[in-house]
Formats: sequence, C-alpha cells, structure tokens
Amino acid sequence: MNMEYLPAPSMPDWINDQLKMDKRYMLDIEGWKMHVMESGNGFPVLMVHGNPTWGFLYRKIVDLLPKDTFRCIMPDLIGLGFSDKPRNGSLHQLENHGRWMDLLIRKLGLTELILVVQDWGGPIGMLGVAEQLPVLKGLVVLNTTLRPPKPGFKPTWFHRLSQMPVISDLLFRGLCFPQRLLSIAQGDPNSISGIIAKAYIYPLKGWRNNVAPLALARMVPDSQVHPSVEQLKKVEIAVRSFDGPSAIVWGKRDPVLGRVLNSIKAILPQSSVELTGAGHFIQEEEPEKIAAAIQKVFKQLSDS
Repeated sequence: MNMEYLPAPSMPDWINDQLKMDKRYMLDIEGWKMHVMESGNGFPVLMVHGNPTWGFLYRKIVDLLPKDTFRCIMPDLIGLGFSDKPRNGSLHQLENHGRWMDLLIRKLGLTELILVVQDWGGPIGMLGVAEQLPVLKGLVVLNTTLRPPKPGFKPTWFHRLSQMPVISDLLFRGLCFPQRLLSIAQGDPNSISGIIAKAYIYPLKGWRNNVAPLALARMVPDSQVHPSVEQLKKVEIAVRSFDGPSAIVWGKRDPVLGRVLNSIKAILPQSSVELTGAGHFIQEEEPEKIAAAIQKVFKQLSDS
C-alpha cells in the first residue's frame, strides 16, 4: 500500500522536551490524518493507547527499550492527541477505529509486530490485526478488555455517567473530563501531575477538540445490544486464535478495568502475569515492568 508521510503539527517545547522520538508524521487514513511517533529501527512494536490519552503515554517505556532492537510506533487514535478530530461523535464506533488501525498497519507495510495495548487500545489494536492475524507475533496486555461483557453485567459509574444527556456533554466537553482528573485513576496520584497532566489536557483543549473522550466513553457497552458488543466478539475470537508469546502487566488499583483481569487471563492462558500496585494508566507508574515484558516476549520470539 502506498504511503505518504505528511508533516506533523508543531508541539510546544515543554511537550517536546519530554519526548525523545526519532520522527513524527501524519498519515492519511480514509481522509483523516493520524499522528504517529516513532523511535528506533528494530523489530516493530505497535503501542496503542486508549481514552483520553495519546502516544505520549508510552514515552517512558520507549526510553527503556534499545533503539537498535526495537522500532517503537505510537499512533494517536483518530480524535485524540494530535490526530484529526472529527466533530461528528457518531464516527467514533469501535468498528471504525479497528478499521483505521488495520489501515495504519498496512500503510506502514508491517509484516510482523509486537502489539502493546491498554484501555480502548486493546480492542482497537486487536481489531487492527484481526484480518491480518499472521502479522501479530507477540502481545503485551496492560489494563484493557479483550472480550464482550457477560450477560447481566453492570457498567461502571464512569460509563453510566457518559450516557447521561446534557450532563455528560457539560462534563466531558465543557469541563475537559476525564483528562483533567486522570490522577484519580492511579495507584500513585502524583504519577500524573504537573506538566505530565498538562500534556494530556493540551491536545483536547476547547469544545471542538473534546468530541472523542465522550464518544469513546459511550463506545463502552451499556447493554448486550450495544454496537460495540459484536466487535468485541471479533476481538475475543482473534485473541483466542493467537498462540504466540504474550505477557500481561496489570495495575491492581485500577478503578475502571481492574476487575477485568481474570477474563483476560482466561482467553490468554499462555501469558505470563505480573501484578502491580499501579492504577489505570499503568504506563506512567510501571514503565520498567512493561519494557521488561516487551523484551521477554521478543526473546521468546527470537528463541522460537
């Protein structure tokens, strides 16, 4: 597939100073420009974030991985970070995000990769490889979900809030929720503070730029007939079909997805599991353990 690098938007110096990337660019994905950061020139490692963060979330892990061994690729989901931000919230469907990730992988010409996923990055990343599963060689799972909810499940307070008319718009779009309060989902609230907290808020400032956080929260199923359920079934099928090396690194103090761990372990029985005292955005609290898991998966690949 032909690929044309487009120039990436500028970032303020205080964000650039926290990032040690080799290159930044935009790729056209069905008419939307996706922002991508890269570091290194070795085996491809695709790191997919969730809501409401961006590739910045993986910066500490990238710094710990040798550049001659790994090519770390960090896209910003459409609607988040420095990617284009559609004003129509209805475009934020799991099926669309999965297709956009599939197209990104194909445009980059990746024929093999290790996938690292967290939050919505889990389903979106797995849908991205579901139609080209041989490209997936290794998997590192952070706090996320990889299957549809069980019958009779109860949505979290956060996701119930996102479904409330008017109130949710005021909170998410008017008051920049939840990106202003990411620290409350952490084991150590100080792990997202100061300029780190500011870096998550910056790309989403303003009513126009705040469509995706609410839309992605509403992508979470609140019933068995929610449109994301069928896509999550595809995710589970893809995960169960994968028998390569995998690792789970989990934050036990995650108020959003902490309880999902057992369901992840059930569909990835070959995975090693490391429990930590981190919260939801585990990349900010346990980068060393995540980097070690990536290297462990890569070594298993190299030894096989």
